[in-house]
Formats: sequence, C-alpha cells, structure tokens
Amino acid sequence: MVRRSLMAVAAAAALTTVLSACSSNTKAPPMANVAPVQVYAAGSLREALTEIARQHEARTGQPVALTFGASGLLRERIEKGEPAQVFASADTDHPQRLAARGGWQTPTVFTRNALCALTSEQISATPETLLATLLRADVRVGTSTPRADPSGDYAWALFRKADGVQPGAFAQLDAKALKLTGGADSPKPPAGRGTYAWVMDQRQADVFLTYCTNAVAAQAEVPRLRVVQLPAALQVGAAYGLTVRSDAPAPAATFAQTLLQPSAQAVLQRLGFGKP
Repeated sequence: MVRRSLMAVAAAAALTTVLSACSSNTKAPPMANVAPVQVYAAGSLREALTEIARQHEARTGQPVALTFGASGLLRERIEKGEPAQVFASADTDHPQRLAARGGWQTPTVFTRNALCALTSEQISATPETLLATLLRADVRVGTSTPRADPSGDYAWALFRKADGVQPGAFAQLDAKALKLTGGADSPKPPAGRGTYAWVMDQRQADVFLTYCTNAVAAQAEVPRLRVVQLPAALQVGAAYGLTVRSDAPAPAATFAQTLLQPSAQAVLQRLGFGKP
C-alpha cells in the first residue's frame, strides 16, 4: 500500500510538472527589460491604439510606447532624430515623405476616417444647410492647422469643394477659418479633457471641422454638442498611412502588422474608423 501511495504521489507530481510547463508555454514572455516598440501616432488614434497596444502587450509580452500628436509635427520630430520605429499618420503624405527621404518603408493605408462638423447647441445645421451655416458672417469656423495636422488640410480640401458648389466660398472660408488646434503653439486642453470638447466648451468656435471620430468623442464628453455629417458634395475622406523604420527591430514590424489584423481592425471600426 505504501509503495502504491508513493507511486501515486510521484505520478501526481510529474503530471503537475508537465501541466505547469505547458501552462508556462502559453503565457506571454515577461516584459521586464524588454525594449518597447516606439510608436508615433496621430492624436485621433489615441483611444484605438491605446486599446490595441494593451491587447498586443497582453498577448505577446512586448511593451509598446505610444507618442501621440499632430502627424505633421510628429514627422518633423522624427526627421530631427526622435526614435520612432512605427509611424501611424492621419494621412499618407507625411509617411510618404519619410519614405522618400530613405530609411522608412513604403506606407500602407491601415484605416480611414472622414470629416464631420461639430457644432454648439446654438447652431441648428443639417447636412443640407451646413455650407450656408459655415458662410454666415456670425458663425466662427474652427479647424486644425494645415500642414502641421492633416485634419486642417482636409478642412481646406472641404473649402475647395465648397467653391465648386458656391463660387467664392473658398475665399470666404479661407479668410475666416480659425486654426485652433494641431499647431506647434496651439493651446493644450487640461489633463483629462478631449481637445475638441474643450475647444467647443470654451466657446472658441461655433462650428469645428474635424474627424467624425473626434466629433463623436467630443459629443460623448459634452452632450450638448451636435455632430453634423457633411453633404455628399462636401465629403472629404481621410486615409491613414502606416510606415515602419527600415532598420527597426522585428517587434516593430510585428506591431505594425497587428494593426491590419482582424482584432485591431475590430477596435478601430468599433470606434468609428473605416476599413482600409
């Protein structure tokens, strides 16, 4: 009996060891002393990439360091030597410029967005009346800063489309637009506040032209704000470009590929972004 008991104990111990080894093989490797992937990304991606990076870290054990900002300003920082390894821009122009200089891969479109109008509760606009509202002398139109932030460039693309609908509209909108965000010297919101909700909450503009994802997030933060879709004649789409530094370690390319995988795309689309 004693011998049988000892044999049973030994067998149980061996089984525990085997199961423990199998279990350890399914866990992500420890993150201690592992250099993080340095990801520079458009500010409009903050919520989505934070969630995707957290999932990636849990799955692989590879830490990810996220730096957010206006895509044009991020590109300039990268060109000056900051150690970005992955660049996720709100357009394709800025990553293409890095690739053209050398040292970065040809960019890939990994998600899409569009412009919407975020308005105060005092503005009653519909898609059909939006252009007339933007052109009203008493309506302050806010935008991001062109060249520094693609959102501003997309706003000016909207102004050019408006000129095709109503001649002279471009000149009026170009003259009156207030560049309130996205510039190197643009005021920053207090900690914990979204940029666009804060700008509108401070009554700095009556209508702000920004990405639809930003507008929806701002409305969630300040429910009295309104989101107005653009009419078909003024619609402007945003293609988000992704590039990886050519000499970046393998984990950087792995994370970039993750952004194109179904799990990451599901996060992006749940938050209002479009398919590549």
